[in-house]
Amino acid sequence: MNLLLKHNSQLPTYNFQLSITGSKSETNRLLLLKALYPNLTLENTSNSDDSEVMTNILNNSKLETRNPKLFNVHHAGTAMRFLTAFFAIQEGKEVVLTGSLRMQERPIKILVEALQQLGAEINYQKKAGFPPIIIKGKKLTKSKVSLSANVSSQYISALLLIAPKLENGLELTLEGEITSIPYIKMTLALLNEIGVETSFQNNIIKVNSKLDPSDNELAKQFRNSQHITIESDWSSASYFYSIVALSEIGTQITLSSYKKDSLQGDSALVEIYKNFGVETVFNDNNSISISKVNYHPELVEGHNSQLSTFNSQLNNSPDIAQTIAVTCLGLGIGCHLTGLHTLKIKETDRLEALKNELSKLGANISVTNDTLTILQSDNLNSNIKIATYQDHRMAMAFAPLALKTSLMIEDAEVVSKSYPTFWEDLQSLGFIIESST
Repeated sequence: MNLLLKHNSQLPTYNFQLSITGSKSETNRLLLLKALYPNLTLENTSNSDDSEVMTNILNNSKLETRNPKLFNVHHAGTAMRFLTAFFAIQEGKEVVLTGSLRMQERPIKILVEALQQLGAEINYQKKAGFPPIIIKGKKLTKSKVSLSANVSSQYISALLLIAPKLENGLELTLEGEITSIPYIKMTLALLNEIGVETSFQNNIIKVNSKLDPSDNELAKQFRNSQHITIESDWSSASYFYSIVALSEIGTQITLSSYKKDSLQGDSALVEIYKNFGVETVFNDNNSISISKVNYHPELVEGHNSQLSTFNSQLNNSPDIAQTIAVTCLGLGIGCHLTGLHTLKIKETDRLEALKNELSKLGANISVTNDTLTILQSDNLNSNIKIATYQDHRMAMAFAPLALKTSLMIEDAEVVSKSYPTFWEDLQSLGFIIESST
């Protein structure tokens, strides 16, 4: 399905209100914890494809079978990483974990080797280092493992999530400079919330395990039903920050439900988008109202001259890099974004994908393995077809540009991976969207 987004330079400036589904990152972590501790009750779970994949596989994992069971995560990278760790500790069960063709190109070696250090039995079915993988679940008695600190935080979180079920807990040493610390802290905070004791000092993370849970407070918490309400997804909010930034003064959108003390690294949007004239107000009902308060960046408090190039280090929030780059292009300012090395192993090589599609729109852009740079320009081409590369964030990041120019989003249904109602929500804001072949 291709969608034509027609140029609509000005949205009505009254207050739009939208409900955003729960964070995919929090949901998938908690779904795994719920599989380990069934008395957990989750509210406001993500309705994304990725979370549905996690839910279905975890539910079906309970079924007994004599033969190795095949589970397909499709495009869900989080599910592949988390489920690899989960099945490694399912004693007596053998599974084959596979995914889409792109998923079979995304490395899993670092996580597999870390689990093997703990005693896991995992082998590759095809190409070494990549899915599909064959996992024979067993009791893991080793408790110490180390891996490079600059890898995807999902590898690290996968290990942390199963740590309370390891016989001797886990001591994880991260070697070098850590990437995406907020996602690691999110995992630890969720473990703490259900009663697991953790520590994170220097580059060493420890997660405690209870060998005999029958007589301790931790076990009592697990035995009692515990309700957790999942915060809405900040990555999904990023597209509305972009819309407001590209709109006229007075445009306001209210989104629910968000916390000032969010566990999500992408909540950095609040500070980042001040540079583009977007103000965030946290309301008493846990919603946020985001408003365009200044059309020109130079009018933002703290800026004395027009912002020509926006610089940001995104180690802790790489998933909003696409949104920020498109926002800058739409505002006619340059940007230099760093800390992006994990984008090369996402649903697509996001840096190369951005280079290809932003160039079509007239951007003078260059990328390295870690950076993206766009030179300042007011040039913006019209009627461009934006390829999405089976990447939900490519589709959603480029959509706000319909406020500046007409464009077509190819394979637009890919948004279901994280935000199935995205196009309907944009239409409710006044975007003109038509199906096109």
